Amino acid sequence: MTRRDRYRLDFRALMSQCEENYARMLPLMNALGDRDQMSVDLGHAHHPHTLRMQVLERSPYTTTVRLEDQELLDVLPASRLTVRLYHDARLAEVTEARPFRRINARYAYPNRNMHQRDEKAQWNRFLAEWLRHVHDHGRDGGQQWRQQVTGER
Repeated sequence: MTRRDRYRLDFRALMSQCEENYARMLPLMNALGDRDQMSVDLGHAHHPHTLRMQVLERSPYTTTVRLEDQELLDVLPASRLTVRLYHDARLAEVTEARPFRRINARYAYPNRNMHQRDEKAQWNRFLAEWLRHVHDHGRDGGQQWRQQVTGER
């Protein structure tokens, strides 16, 4: 592989995605408030799903949370993501995706774990899709969580 064919991280696109993910995470973080965990019902009577959100670490400038879908934990590798929110920069990025402990910005290909070259970008796009689904279908304690936070009807 020549140097020219090597994967180049699109930093602008990644940062743009992280900004969007931060904006999508804010309503969930507001609904969470000072609690360390929250469950959001995503499914319906025939196919229930629960997103569990747990704060792993809080500091003045960052918060690290774990998002996990209990029903898909044994089926879907992406059913547990660790997301770090950078409040000063207003960014949210996936830092871990089950079963992998750490997600690098890029990988040589092929590699032992068969990560894609743009693995971090893919996980952050997946997070965006997951957060859109939570926004559209999520309920916290029987009430739509976005109504509690934003006053939407």
